[in-house]
Amino acid sequence: MIIRTRFAPSPTGRLHLGHVLAARVASDLARQSPDGRFLLRFEDIDAPRVREEYYSGIEEDLTWLGLHCDGEALRQTSRTAAYEIALEHLRETGLVYPCFCTRREIQEEWSNMAAAPQGPEGPIYPGTCRRLTRADSQEKIAAGIPHAWRLDSQSAFAATGPLTFHDLRFGTITVNPSLLGDVVLARKDIGCAYHLAVVVDDAFQEITHVTRGEDLLASTHVHRLLQALLGLPELVYHHHPLVVDKDGKRLAKRCDALSVAAMRDSGMTAGEVLEKAMESPRP
Repeated sequence: MIIRTRFAPSPTGRLHLGHVLAARVASDLARQSPDGRFLLRFEDIDAPRVREEYYSGIEEDLTWLGLHCDGEALRQTSRTAAYEIALEHLRETGLVYPCFCTRREIQEEWSNMAAAPQGPEGPIYPGTCRRLTRADSQEKIAAGIPHAWRLDSQSAFAATGPLTFHDLRFGTITVNPSLLGDVVLARKDIGCAYHLAVVVDDAFQEITHVTRGEDLLASTHVHRLLQALLGLPELVYHHHPLVVDKDGKRLAKRCDALSVAAMRDSGMTAGEVLEKAMESPRP
């Protein structure tokens, strides 16, 4: 089997130690296959935070580290038509619905509930707009009210039936459609969102193995569901431990002291940075 992996950073900053680990894990897995491929994809649909200099900066960091990607990098901003086709397919099946709620309205509904539905990272969407009639939704759309598109997770799961996915670290996992609730597949401002884009792009790039941090394990339940709904291949996953700061929090791009550029400027070699990344994760 030819292993195809990808490293998919957002060009909203330079790489830090957590990215080094993610890229190293993906590269090492791909190189286990004689003809394996390690691909680079820029998740750049969140345009307001993207800077052109970060595309080249990220590639410069990877080259310095000796993590050479195969082929030309893919930009999500070149793939908007593909995302719309996938979203339209889901609209035709009736498994997504328009959501007109603002963040404030969602927070107000949570506060009025005896017990807001909870996910791994806090309250999840309470399903307000799922309860709208089709006529009400169409009326709001016709009136030009901004709206996102959410996955009707329970209806989607009813359509697919029970699903599982395999993780090289955690084994076979049964999909739980309620874990993240009715996630957003297309945002009001950009017409797409992470969950839909990543599934469509993984299939497009013929990825066989997805390696990423364990903080995204819950998202894989959604991704496996979308793969089944869209008729896309099932993938193998590896959710590795995260690199954390001294307080045990996941690294963010504001952690300048642990950026590849800062470590390089401090005199560290590429080998030392790679070793530091591999030693840093906590189980």
